[in-house]
Amino acid sequence: MLFAGTAAQAADASAKRIMIFGDSNTWGYIPVESGTTTRYPEDVRWPGVLRAALGSGYEVVDEGLSARTTDLPDLTLPHISGAGLDGSAYLPAAIATHLPLDLVVIMLGTNDLKKMFDRSPLRIALGVGKLVDIVAQVKGGVGTSYAPPKVLVLCPPPLGTVAPPERAERFAGGLEKSKALPAYYEAIAKAANAEFLDVGKLTATDGVDGIHLSAAAHKAIGTGVADKVKAILK
Repeated sequence: MLFAGTAAQAADASAKRIMIFGDSNTWGYIPVESGTTTRYPEDVRWPGVLRAALGSGYEVVDEGLSARTTDLPDLTLPHISGAGLDGSAYLPAAIATHLPLDLVVIMLGTNDLKKMFDRSPLRIALGVGKLVDIVAQVKGGVGTSYAPPKVLVLCPPPLGTVAPPERAERFAGGLEKSKALPAYYEAIAKAANAEFLDVGKLTATDGVDGIHLSAAAHKAIGTGVADKVKAILK
């Protein structure tokens, strides 16, 4: 029994560890026209699809939070305390929590499109660049000496037709900005020595609310990202 336990620990130690850092489209928010919603099952959410597609030899950790931004506080949702919805405030602890990590996958920026933030596509991309820089700086966490993980930047797909009207007002001007994001994200990723994938080439934002993803879109993302992850960690 001791040998079996040691062998299992050795197998776990050899697995490639990946952390997915995102917002509601990583968390698995089911699109609805209005009101509250629930979450897709684990095997439907794109991190779960990724997990299944990668198979043995990989471990995938989900870190998705609805309404998370790249590096902005959102005081309109005060019930989320601590680091709140600011991705840059929470990311260092998230990395340290899940070390060792071979790869951090970041898909954020959709919530930065909200009208109240008044951000340009470049400024949103710079927020993502700040997150990439944080990954490089965290290093070994608390009392450890792990090397910084690699980073894969995912550009979210452009917004769809946002509905209902009150939500459309919240994201006014966001569609045009979201279409401009891939070029900026790619340039920032290249400058930061990170990998890049345009998720808009895998799927559209096809949920009824124009912001969130269908189950089919989750499947397309999980499968497409799996191919990219395998190439990075081969």
